[in-house]
Amino acid sequence: MTTFPFQIVGFDLDGTLLDTSGDLGVALNHALATVGRPAVSVEQTRDLIGGGAKRMLERALALTGGADGIDVDALHRLLVEHYRHHIAVLTQPYPGAAQMLDDLASRGARLAIATNKLEELAVKLLGELGLAPRFFTILGGDTLGPGRAKPRPDMLHEMVGRAGLGSRARAAFVGDTSYDTLAARAAALPCIAVSFGFNDRPPHELGADAVIDHYDQLVPTLEAL
Repeated sequence: MTTFPFQIVGFDLDGTLLDTSGDLGVALNHALATVGRPAVSVEQTRDLIGGGAKRMLERALALTGGADGIDVDALHRLLVEHYRHHIAVLTQPYPGAAQMLDDLASRGARLAIATNKLEELAVKLLGELGLAPRFFTILGGDTLGPGRAKPRPDMLHEMVGRAGLGSRARAAFVGDTSYDTLAARAAALPCIAVSFGFNDRPPHELGADAVIDHYDQLVPTLEAL
């Protein structure tokens, strides 16, 4: 039997493991409505996601008239509070994700989350979906402090360190945006991009080592790297 090539496989969350666009869109539109802005569509929301909720909000404000005269920090807090209480209403794993996680675990890979979502929200969401026990660590954009989220490599270095397998442990990362691929490159980790996520560039232009269109392709793609 061939040994699986990676001891650790890390995942981004929004747009990679989970389609969170519905619940994020509801929270975003709730916040926009409080400052008299029009709602954005689900498709627009998908294009706004990436880099965390505050960046999503800033992009939505730019799209609907700009941020002049708006307390963006206060509006961000309102968005997050609404999202916290409605975090898993519409959110679902992408097709094949649960089976893929089982397949990786059966091959001895340790699984991790490294997301720019706030750690508290990532833990809550994965817990409500019953997925949290699958991951040995869940890292959020605020876990390591300001300025250390993706596209910096810090979270991915921390992910490898928390596995307790030594600095030479073989790890790979799966994401959907340039935040993920740039972080993986900076951390010297192979990276797989998913074409079905919230891609901020065409998937084959993200700089990943490979692109997959469905999660049934992930294990064989990792084995081929």
